[in-house]
Amino acid sequence: MTTRAQRESDLITYYTNEVEARVSRELPDFRVDRRTTYVDQLHRDGRRTAVEIGCGPGRDGEAFAAAGLTYTGVDLAPASVEACRRLGLDACVGSALDLPFDDATFDAGWTMSTLLHVADDDLGKALEEIVRVLKPGAPLAIGLWGDKVGGEREWNDGTDFGPPRFFSIRTDEAIQEALAQHGTVDEWLTWQADGPMHYQWAVIRTKR
Repeated sequence: MTTRAQRESDLITYYTNEVEARVSRELPDFRVDRRTTYVDQLHRDGRRTAVEIGCGPGRDGEAFAAAGLTYTGVDLAPASVEACRRLGLDACVGSALDLPFDDATFDAGWTMSTLLHVADDDLGKALEEIVRVLKPGAPLAIGLWGDKVGGEREWNDGTDFGPPRFFSIRTDEAIQEALAQHGTVDEWLTWQADGPMHYQWAVIRTKR
């Protein structure tokens, strides 16, 4: 398997070249619906600040900011961060494994289709780091692609955006077990997609 540094370099190359295409791509309805529900819950709980790990060009960030939340995005790819800033969003370059924030900074967290680019050996560290920057008792929404087999793989999608990307696809049981080590799993849902994969949605509550 490639090194972490090589995996991150490949991801930066791919998402730098793909950023404009991603800006114009609509998010799936189920993702938008869950985001709306999550934002509503943040308002009911009186939570005002949110951090997104793997913010991309700011498609979710725009919605968080429009809802009146103080939003901060983090992404490996500088091009994605620049796209966020063009929207007027606060964003910075960073890795889920080393977030540039103090402990207990944010009221809530959001990370969609990002932790699947983190190797299994690093997943616990990434979750620990995200939880570190959240306040005690904060909710963290996580979205991933999973299947019934799991495993680490590199995927070439046939585009010219860049090299094959690293993915760690996890079974429902594996990801639930990993999440439970870092908080209470408050919500768990899945949606079937075309083919053998499905989308995994969870909200965990950090320990108080």
